[in-house]
Amino acid sequence: MKTTSLLLAILCLTQPVFAEGPAETADRMLDPTRNTAAFKDPKAFVEWSNAMLNPATSMALAQKGIDPNTYLRMLSGMMNPATLQNYMQLTDPAMAMKWAAAGIDPNFYTALLGQGLNPANLLPWLTAPVSPQAMNLGMQMLNPAMYGNWLTAPVSPQAMNTMMAPLNPNLYMNWLGAGMNPKTYGSWGAMASPLTAPLAVPVLTPSAASNPFDPNLLLKMLQMPVAIPGAQPNK
Repeated sequence: MKTTSLLLAILCLTQPVFAEGPAETADRMLDPTRNTAAFKDPKAFVEWSNAMLNPATSMALAQKGIDPNTYLRMLSGMMNPATLQNYMQLTDPAMAMKWAAAGIDPNFYTALLGQGLNPANLLPWLTAPVSPQAMNLGMQMLNPAMYGNWLTAPVSPQAMNTMMAPLNPNLYMNWLGAGMNPKTYGSWGAMASPLTAPLAVPVLTPSAASNPFDPNLLLKMLQMPVAIPGAQPNK
């Protein structure tokens, strides 16, 4: 048991889950289809917290916050069916078991506290105000072109495409297919197949369930075996 706990601590501190820079971390956090990855695994959470202790990540978030296209991309991501899968997988019992195991492992808390007490993570904040990233961010706040981008953002082609997306019928069919796909719910979908097998009920595959108006799907539902007891012949 001690060996397993020690191995978990070593993995949390040495093997990165998100091998990406501050800009990529900011993109992940602002993407509704991927922004819960750090909360699905304690090991990923340790790496995410370490990235958040880097002032460059905060500056990258501020840099994207003054860009109007960032909010258009977030709105488009919220209309993506992958967003449903991203958040519904938080209800996966396997993920809850991982956090339960980490909650009783003192090495998990040691890994988090070690990041906050590490001078290598604290010293960059002292030099952050005079860093090139901070200087670049301050200069962009003084750039009149940035405010021009905000004025023209409502009539930009990307904004027009985002506003026209709800008029596409395929958007709602894709959401229906994602809602009926067992993979959307993690291990919950895998638990449905063993429960339906003893009842001899045809299990709907994601491709068949994505179109509820398919005549072949209705015929399969009508072909359920029904056992009617017959009269016994007299001997």
